[in-house]
Amino acid sequence: MAEKQRVLIVDDDEDIAELISLYLTKECYETQMVHDGEAALLAVSDFQPDIILLDLMLPGIDGYEVCREVRKKGNTPIIMLSAKGEVFDKVLGLELGADDYMIKPFDSKELVARVKAVLRRYAAEKKAAEPRPEIAGDHVEYPDLSVNLTNYSVKCAGKTIDMPPKELELLYFLASRPNQVFTREQLLDNIWGYEYPGDTRTVDVHVKRLREKLPASEHWELATVWGIGYKFDVKK
Repeated sequence: MAEKQRVLIVDDDEDIAELISLYLTKECYETQMVHDGEAALLAVSDFQPDIILLDLMLPGIDGYEVCREVRKKGNTPIIMLSAKGEVFDKVLGLELGADDYMIKPFDSKELVARVKAVLRRYAAEKKAAEPRPEIAGDHVEYPDLSVNLTNYSVKCAGKTIDMPPKELELLYFLASRPNQVFTREQLLDNIWGYEYPGDTRTVDVHVKRLREKLPASEHWELATVWGIGYKFDVKK
């Protein structure tokens, strides 16, 4: 099972922090709450969050300074939370390195959506920065399957399979990374792009169509990893 993503909630209002934690726990995130700037900096090292929700008005070290210190050590995504809605405050927060800025009070669904969006963007940027495996000519082959991204062709069991570009790109992406599990969000980002307005059901529909078009093979399959996403499973 995939490890839960960790969210550090920094807010001196314990009731608000509890409420945020409740929203995110329901979405299967692991949360930790702290209520001042000094504790936040310690938690960044100890808890190693995947994202930080950072209130600006904190006792002792304020949110701006926490953001500045976090950015000196790494690029953990930060969403600033504040009752201050002035343009100056937003600009200052973003210039210090925050990835997003939300004004209190905020809707719980919007908060969760912003967290997911920032994490997706961060994961996509991190993935783009990683060295990619080189596959000559954008072409991948397995027994009974050939996927060519250069001329957008697919052959399976000796027959040419017609499929739309996005189906072929999804198949190629999975087949060129055998046995690697991808969430629906990761597939959506890599195939359709971060700005795509659709949702993760798009991925499910395309996988369903691929399975309908590709005959079963004893060597590989498009496998569902329950609760996570999909992988191109190469059978040994």
